[in-house]
Amino acid sequence: MSDKSKFRLNAASVILLFGILFLFSRYGSGYQLRILNNIAIFITLAVSYNLINGTCGLLHLGPNGFIAVGAYTSALLSMTPAEKQLNFIISGVIWPLSVIHVPFVVSLIAAGVAAAFFAFLISFPVLRVRGDYLAIVTLGFGEVIRVLCNAGQSITNGPLGLKGLQPYTNLWWSWGVATLAVVLIQRLTDSNFGLAMKAIREDETAARAMGVDPFRRLMVAFLISAFFSGIAGGLLAHLITTISPGLFTFFLTFNLLIMIVVGGLGSTTGAVIGAMLFSWGGEALRVVEQPMEIGPFLIPGIPGMRMVIFSLILMLVILFARKGIMGRNELSWDYVASKFARSKVMETPR
Repeated sequence: MSDKSKFRLNAASVILLFGILFLFSRYGSGYQLRILNNIAIFITLAVSYNLINGTCGLLHLGPNGFIAVGAYTSALLSMTPAEKQLNFIISGVIWPLSVIHVPFVVSLIAAGVAAAFFAFLISFPVLRVRGDYLAIVTLGFGEVIRVLCNAGQSITNGPLGLKGLQPYTNLWWSWGVATLAVVLIQRLTDSNFGLAMKAIREDETAARAMGVDPFRRLMVAFLISAFFSGIAGGLLAHLITTISPGLFTFFLTFNLLIMIVVGGLGSTTGAVIGAMLFSWGGEALRVVEQPMEIGPFLIPGIPGMRMVIFSLILMLVILFARKGIMGRNELSWDYVASKFARSKVMETPR
């Protein structure tokens, strides 16, 4: 397939996506819009997280820290001085945060930059270690950020968190950022720079011998991942309109890890699929917690049963698709055409 044909098909897919979003924005219920926004935010988080864990092969366990930095940065910058005064009832917010108020788009960019800045600061010690040591260091970073959010009374309002945020996040913001993240990260992984990151994942010593600088490549990936995590944190804050340190525990990182493992480590498409299944599946299974009538039998609703079924489904996926749904493959027009041609060959009688 020619590059021009691929561009046309990709453009048509994007137009179709935003056409569907337009219909939902006009006729969808509040619940449906909330689910679609959640899916888009988790797609951004999963794709950016997969860049480090899947493409680069690093066991990074601290994205919750970057999400927290982005969420608090965006919330504090977008709140008016009057809203901050209502929130900070125990200890007033420090200057100049007490008087700063910027548009939502500026607060989102600042959220990404702040998360990338923290990633830059910790990248020097973090990217010097590998394996379990890297996992422990990044896990500690995420917990340190959460503790600081809990203790920074005059900056984050401590355990009380920030409430009454404006619900700026809508389908266009969340899906626009998700589309941008998917396109940019996929183009990065397909470039020569991305091939160098994959070489580091496969054999860092051999990559270094071929002239690849692992530290520089990994730092760029680390900063890009943190940048989009911070923006997603800002979108999440203005979707739920209230944030507190308890929202950014390791459980959030664990959920992201499930998404990229189920989708396929190293596959951007797999990260998207994993995020969609996780976000939508958890809500779709709420029906099992409601009383159901099957013929003459009445099955009472069991609270928490959806998480049990969800866990069983995840176990089955891991058992029968050990490399995830997509493995390291990407869903492209050439991939679809090759699968279609292979199925035609198998159906042809001999």
